[in-house]
Amino acid sequence: MKNIGIIGAGSWGTALGLTLSNKGHNVKICDVDKAHVAEMREHGENVKYLPGLKFGENMKVVDSTEEALEGADIALFSAPAQHFRSAFEAAIPFLNDDMTVVNVAKGIEQHTLMRMSEIAYILKPDVKYVVLSGPSHAEEVGRFLPTTVAVASRDIRLAEYVQDVFMTDRFRVYTNEDVCGVELGGALKNIIALGAGISDGIGFGDNAKAALMTRGITEMSRLGVMMGANIETFSGLAGVGDLIVTCTSMHSRNRRCGIMIGEGISPSEATKKVGMVVEGMFTTEAAYELAQKVGVEMPITECIYDCINEKISAREAVEILMGRDKKNEMHIV
Repeated sequence: MKNIGIIGAGSWGTALGLTLSNKGHNVKICDVDKAHVAEMREHGENVKYLPGLKFGENMKVVDSTEEALEGADIALFSAPAQHFRSAFEAAIPFLNDDMTVVNVAKGIEQHTLMRMSEIAYILKPDVKYVVLSGPSHAEEVGRFLPTTVAVASRDIRLAEYVQDVFMTDRFRVYTNEDVCGVELGGALKNIIALGAGISDGIGFGDNAKAALMTRGITEMSRLGVMMGANIETFSGLAGVGDLIVTCTSMHSRNRRCGIMIGEGISPSEATKKVGMVVEGMFTTEAAYELAQKVGVEMPITECIYDCINEKISAREAVEILMGRDKKNEMHIV
């Protein structure tokens, strides 16, 4: 059994902590929000983000990153993507050479347009980095409902190590060597989920959402290949798998936010009403800039970018997408 320190006690970090501790690993979880930490310790559960799921004796709430990582074999980072850099920087003094870093945040850093692995390698070039992604709502993982994810690393042996540590009879883990593709798939699908929610909020049907998801995965693949990813990754768990679950479930905060925007609520107010970080709002901004920078056509992303920045309405975005010039469907990349 392994010692695992979790940095970030949101719903996803908590759900993974429950899974790992239930397997018998020793888990310590911390968060920058001290009031949140105190509440979790008092109630023995994450009342704020994942209520009703009690922590077992192998899962302890601690006060600091240093305490969480003391004696750890694995450092699991579940801070929101826009806070990954600060969380990782704070942890560096406590990351020893034998420790494996597992990141589960899904996003692209604004302004720098960097993926989480790129940030980690700049800050700690010798880091043993693994990304975990795939169709995995915390609300289901925390209740031990069957879930399948992918882990990727430059070193396939590291991915296989994390596979062994995390895998249970209800949490199946596949390995992958395409870190770029797995990270971009997990990030970009949140943009399409916003669009799927907007479509639902306007009142369009299944046809519209299916088209949006299908053309969305094409768009994701196009940018991914330009950035060096393997196109096949976007047909897997971190691509189309994560896209399906995020675009169709009410567990998805990105879809819920999109629904409210489609209903006429302002993007800023919709984000507040969700009550948790809506990564797609940040990723849309970053992906739009990245696409402009590398010269990749991403019409869905462009329309959602204009929509959340209130340059166009949700209905105008639909008209723009439906009125585009004729294309050959097979012209993917």
